Amino acid sequence: MHMKTLNALAALFLIGSIGTPARADDHAHMAPVASYLMDRTAEIALAKSAAPAAISDHATVLILTRTGYETAVKGTNGFVCYVGRGFGGAPDWPERWDPSIRAAACDNPQAAPTMTALIKLRTALTLAGKTDAEVMDRIKAALRSKEIPPLQAGAMCYMMSKNAYLSAQGEHNMAHIMFYVPVKDGATWGANEKGSPLMGGNYWYLMPGHEAEAATLPPISVFLQPTSAYADGTPAMHGSM
Repeated sequence: MHMKTLNALAALFLIGSIGTPARADDHAHMAPVASYLMDRTAEIALAKSAAPAAISDHATVLILTRTGYETAVKGTNGFVCYVGRGFGGAPDWPERWDPSIRAAACDNPQAAPTMTALIKLRTALTLAGKTDAEVMDRIKAALRSKEIPPLQAGAMCYMMSKNAYLSAQGEHNMAHIMFYVPVKDGATWGANEKGSPLMGGNYWYLMPGHEAEAATLPPISVFLQPTSAYADGTPAMHGSM
């Protein structure tokens, strides 16, 4: 996969912006937990900005605390909105510890039982000081026991916030929607092919070289489609895309 496409799939759910990859030593270690936290009201507003108001106004909203995500607003439509941090996604992403990352996302009812649950579990374990190996072992156990259920058909996510910060690279943000699909790669979707509007990548690891580890996990691919507008309806410019 082309490096620009990899960057486009970086941030929380392997989503980032188009540009040169950050150096691994830019943020080599976790910063103090306080640097990842936000004002409660501001975090709720940013989380809800991920999706159009017709969706997010009725969604459950999570906020990050020192021990993990907690429910700040109980919704009625099955969607779950939150602000992801870098360490909630792929462990091989160079920007994972950058406190600037604010990835506003809103998972639909089919995605929330699996994808939101994975983010919540990984985040809680990371904040508890668990190693990447310990985190992955716990995730595998949760998947085996169906504590976290298999991915449902139709799982997707809105990431259309005007104020998100997905990567230190490029323009820092990109309005888009994502589809979570239980397939090994994007070949059957035509993702990453010349002229295709779709970008795709493995959910579990960003960079090549983790094929053996990925093979021990349920196949999940993430497909990204840029949108022409932010969630508030204003035009979204994608620059070099």
